[in-house]
Amino acid sequence: MEFFCYHRDRPGSTALRMELLERHWSYMDQYEKELIARGPTFAPGGDAPSGSVHIVDLPDPATARAFAFDEPGYQAGVYRDVLLLRWRDMLGRTMWDFPGGRTGGNRYLVLGLGAGGAADLTAAPGCQDDLIAYGPLLSDDATTWLGTAALVRAPDADAARGVLAVERYADIEIHPWEFGGRR
Repeated sequence: MEFFCYHRDRPGSTALRMELLERHWSYMDQYEKELIARGPTFAPGGDAPSGSVHIVDLPDPATARAFAFDEPGYQAGVYRDVLLLRWRDMLGRTMWDFPGGRTGGNRYLVLGLGAGGAADLTAAPGCQDDLIAYGPLLSDDATTWLGTAALVRAPDADAARGVLAVERYADIEIHPWEFGGRR
């Protein structure tokens, strides 16, 4: 089962986050084989971290909750909240398999929170080459569509937003993002 996990930083927690960085990486190293994508998000126009994305393949929702809430930064109070939802990998690959590589171009987390019927269950044809990870956000039992999450390479935030059909969502968040981990 695939899960999308987004830890959002608590204001003023950057110093604590940096202090715990090695512990965070060591914790994530335990899940190296299960990770589909990972990396920090940043405040718009700045270098200050604003959150941490992890897309992971785990056996069940209970294991996913343990993954999210046992994370050292969460335990120490770095994060203000955690979004943890089932997710479905529509690209069939990890971020490390992205043909565009780890660097070059701007990268974004595009998070569309659903409104009404399911939308964007497959990526728009013109976006395929710039998608790093893409898939629907789902309820724990995977029967209800709740939105869409994508990691995308794009010239700017407006272009990244174009990955989703804007009118089909209650809200779309765009966060600068970069590849995370030690690789």
